[in-house]
Order: sequence, then C-alpha cells, then structure tokens
Amino acid sequence: SHVMGYVGRGTVQTAIGDIDSSSVGKAGIEYSFNGRMTGVAGWRTVSKKRRGGEVVALRRYDVAPVPGDTVVLSLDCLIQDILEEELQAAFEYQKPISISGVVVRPSTGEVLAMANMPTFDANRLGDSNEAERRNRVITDIAEPGSTFKIVVVSGALDQQAVQLEDVFFCEKGRWPYAGRILHDHHSYKNLTVRDVIAKSSNIGAAKIAIQHLGKKKSYQYVRDYGYGSLTEIPLPGEARGIVHPLSKWSNVMFSRIPMGHSVASTLLQTAMAVSAIANDGVLMRPMLVDRIVDHKGGIVARFEPERVREVTSRRAAKEMVRALKAVVSKGGTATRAGLDYYTVAGKTGTAEKINEHGRYDFGKNYTSFVGFFPADQPEVLIAIAIDEPKKGRGGGTTAAPVFKKVAERIADYLNVRPDKFLESESGNYFTAISNKKGS
Repeated sequence: SHVMGYVGRGTVQTAIGDIDSSSVGKAGIEYSFNGRMTGVAGWRTVSKKRRGGEVVALRRYDVAPVPGDTVVLSLDCLIQDILEEELQAAFEYQKPISISGVVVRPSTGEVLAMANMPTFDANRLGDSNEAERRNRVITDIAEPGSTFKIVVVSGALDQQAVQLEDVFFCEKGRWPYAGRILHDHHSYKNLTVRDVIAKSSNIGAAKIAIQHLGKKKSYQYVRDYGYGSLTEIPLPGEARGIVHPLSKWSNVMFSRIPMGHSVASTLLQTAMAVSAIANDGVLMRPMLVDRIVDHKGGIVARFEPERVREVTSRRAAKEMVRALKAVVSKGGTATRAGLDYYTVAGKTGTAEKINEHGRYDFGKNYTSFVGFFPADQPEVLIAIAIDEPKKGRGGGTTAAPVFKKVAERIADYLNVRPDKFLESESGNYFTAISNKKGS
C-alpha cells in the first residue's frame, strides 16, 4: 500500500479544459506516475437540435480516448508478501511505534520489497490515519546508530590508513575526549579494526575516524555514501536526512558521528549505503520501476540499473565485508541473524531517541539491522528498523531475528545457492545444498 499509494478526487487536465475526477493519484506510485497512468480523455464537438439530440452530420471533432500506461514495478509479489508477513508478526510481538523493512538486490539497486507496519488498506482509506499511510522507509529519519560505522571504517580502509588487524586501545569503555566522555557498552581494552565492527565499539570507531581519517575525509565519505541527499527513488515525500555542514563539526560532534549520532537518515539511505559495500564499493540508485507498458502491450520505457558513484575501492569493500561477517559470527553483536546455509554480512544499529527536552532517552531506542547474503556474492540485502521495540534493547536482539526469518524464506523462494560448509557426523565437510524437497 505504501509503495502503490492511492487515488482520490482531483482535477485532470484535458485538451478542452480541466475536468473533475475521482481517480487522481494522491500518494506513492499513483501520485508519481499519475500523468502516465491517467491517459487522455476523449472529446468531441457536436451540434444539437432545438429539441435535443445531436446533428451527427455537423460533428466537427471526434477524438477517441487513449488509455493510460501501465507502470510495472521491480517489486516481487512473493518477496513483498514474505516481508509484510514477518513485519506483521514482529509488530505484534514487539508492539513498537512502527517497524519497517526493505529488500534490495545490491548489484542493481532493484527494490524487491518495501513495507511498513502499521499499514493501511487503500480500498478503505477512511479507516486509516496519516501516520499509518506514511511510507516510513523513505519519510522518517532517525539517528542510524552503529550501522553508520561502516562509513568511517570503510573510508579508513579505502585510504589505506588502517588494516583490519590493526589494534586500537578502547579505553576500557570510557574515553574522555574534547571535554566529554564517550562510552562503550562493554569494557573493551584492545580491539582490532575487525573487532571494532564485530563488537560495535563506539570508541574504536571514533579513534579510527579522528586519528586516521580526519574531519574532511570523513565528511566526504558520509556524503559519498548518499547520506544527506535524496536517493531519488520515484516516490513522493522522501527525506534528505540530516548531515551538518563540515564547518559545524565540533570536536565533540566529530567523535559522535562515527557511531551514528549527530546525523539522521532514512532506512532506504542506510540500505543503499550498505548495498554499496556489498556491490564492491559502488553506490547504486534504488530502482523501483522496471518498465512502462502502453495499452497495447508495447514497452514505452524500460529502466536500467543506474550507478551513482564508486564510494570505495573494490579492495576496501571486500575487507569491509570480512569485518561485517564477524558481526554475525560468534562474539559479534548479531549472532541471531546467522543463517544455516549462507554466510551473512551485516551491521546492527541501536540509537537512543531524543526526547522533547533535546536529551537522549535511554528507555526509547531506534534499532536496526542491515545484512546481505551470501556475503561474498550477495544476492539480497535486507534492512529492518524498529521504532521503540518493547522486548530487547539492541539491534542484535530485536531487528536481527526479523532479518533471519525474512532471509530464510527469501533464500528458499529464490533458490539461492548455499555457500556454507557444514560438518557431517563422519567429520567430513560438504557444501550444503537446499531445495524445496530438501536434501
């Protein structure tokens, strides 16, 4: 419903003037492609007899109506169904303000599914309110939290300023910097760059940015990943998010940005940024429309994948994937996102929300998990975000399990080739192959 939108009463322009219509696009694709789907109204000029009735012989113009075009989306109906069902189940369990999800093919930017809960029935529009009709994947912004750590860490890897095995002292969880204390959730001492990502160390990420990347380069990578800019998905109401100008980056702010604070983004922006890592460092435009077909079945326009820019080198992206695999491995923050037959790479996010007094409310969180699989040859990326979950606090315990359920069902439906090696009872290793009959 949020993608397709709905129609309502409005004015349609015709060759003989404006006419009232009850089928004018008001939201979603219905709004964005209203002109293409509406078609052209037919019209004629006639002469009437004094007592009524047309004098056909005096008809001057008779223009037949032209049906509107059909917009064919990139959404896969079954994947959309899977996402909606799992979001609904999680919504009932977590009882949050909202839960959103998007499924993307990283190599092309194709959006395979997009959904929000609560949702609405476009056929019963009067039964819904404005909040339920909002496409939160593109309209709602929040501090992304630790999913944002990919920006500075991949940037430092791209600049060859650090390597995955370099060690950072994480101050036992408490680092005084620029007159403020930066905290970790655990008392970490020495962590490699890989472990900074795997264990989601705020201090480690901040030190990488401050000591090895610098403000100017950090800002460049933030913008290159698409934060602070529209993705240009063809839907109305998309938010740019918040990225403060570099001139306003105080030292305190610079220490918080690497952990996803002092910035704000949409879930779609975060999904596309992580997709760039999965796509060898190349950021793609989200592709929602596959083609436009006329009333005779002819293809009027076909849309192709659009490359935005190369954000990092292929080498740096591959190194980042190695770090993101550790997030889902033993000791990482998202072990609940792991799949039996596929290697997953991903990142958790947990951000405290800001209350009406401008302070962080540690009882209200925005949690997320963005992951892709198979990690080294990604077929699918899934991003899940939950606004104020009631059971569990971090992205690893709230959003990661939702990712797992969605991923398992999509993998089976798409028949994605497994990439994990499993150990048999005899001690031999074999590649797990799954199909609908099981094997």
